[in-house]
Amino acid sequence: MPPAPAMAIVLAAGKGTRMKSELPKVLVPVAGRPMVRYVIDALRAAGVERVVVVVGYRADLVRAELAGLPGIEFADQTEQLGTGHAVMMCREQLASHDGPVVIVAGDSPMLQADSVATLLAEARSRRSACLLGTVRRDDPAGYGRIVRSAAGDFTGIVEEKDATSEQRAITEINVSTYVFDAKELLTALDQLRADNSQREYYITDCPAILLAAGKQVAALTVLKPCEALSINSPEELAQVEKVMSGG
Repeated sequence: MPPAPAMAIVLAAGKGTRMKSELPKVLVPVAGRPMVRYVIDALRAAGVERVVVVVGYRADLVRAELAGLPGIEFADQTEQLGTGHAVMMCREQLASHDGPVVIVAGDSPMLQADSVATLLAEARSRRSACLLGTVRRDDPAGYGRIVRSAAGDFTGIVEEKDATSEQRAITEINVSTYVFDAKELLTALDQLRADNSQREYYITDCPAILLAAGKQVAALTVLKPCEALSINSPEELAQVEKVMSGG
């Protein structure tokens, strides 16, 4: 029997205040193309045909940019209440899907197709409720750290601002690349709470929710260092363009 087809959710609702551009962040060009195009290309090359793009800030522009592409659907996040809230806006699509769901950030143009394909293959063979793609980075500052037990099993993600000095020394980081089972994800979303200082819903809480329910959750360091390069400022944009050009 062929494996259940995968679907993807691309988080693309943000404004990108630090980019000094009026464009939605995912439409800021990288080497001449809107950055979200690279993300969709990588998903397609990894065999994902159904892609739900969560739009928010200037949604009409993002819809117009991607309108002609096959297999693209949209979900509207009219209030920016966090990454978990963005995924909640895709409940309808998730409810109609039986199989793996890849969740990625629309501002990660260095996403690699082979990394996504590896995660999907692993998620299917392990029958995981959630599989996180992680990366090791010599300078992990600014990223959520992957916490593991003494046996090496994934136990959770701790955000830098909440991390102890010991946890801050961890070099394995979360770069917002996940594969969830659609049904398990819906269950986790129902339990997501906004009990943090930002009053937002974070998708990063979902793996821990599933783990606490006794589900199979794991983190694999299969991503390449370049995949940690998201774009939050003109300086980071210049850095990614340099990497893309082989500089």
